[in-house]
Amino acid sequence: MVTTQTAPIYELRVRRHGPGDTEIEVWQLPSLASPHITTATRVAGLRGRNLELIEHRVLRRLSQAGVRLTGHEAERKEGHRIEEDLALMLGLLFRTLAPMRSRDAMRAVAEGIEAMGREEAAYWLGMAMHRKNPRRVLTALRYLLTDPKRV
Repeated sequence: MVTTQTAPIYELRVRRHGPGDTEIEVWQLPSLASPHITTATRVAGLRGRNLELIEHRVLRRLSQAGVRLTGHEAERKEGHRIEEDLALMLGLLFRTLAPMRSRDAMRAVAEGIEAMGREEAAYWLGMAMHRKNPRRVLTALRYLLTDPKRV
């Protein structure tokens, strides 16, 4: 495990907007490891139909990480601290799936991102967050993960 002195700090924020309307976001917080971050920065988030389609995957990963969602998150001021590996995977998953509509393609992308190693997920998320045209990066990733000939 990496100490908080040398690792960025990530937080998972959950908001319930109403019955069956949940939003999950990943935020990066200021830390010694990331001096360029001076205020909490949103990495990615997902809400609505697309979240419902992969919610079981997200909840399983959170449960494995020891994060239990109680249903009262809307009343809390703070979120849940999560490890960098989980934050990278969730951030990339949320950014990639947000505009998608095809259930089969979404499943293929979710499986591909879950199978990625830490370095690969960090690479793709960094490209999606810091490039001039992040939509192109995410489109390329979607294509790579849904192309049946890539195997």
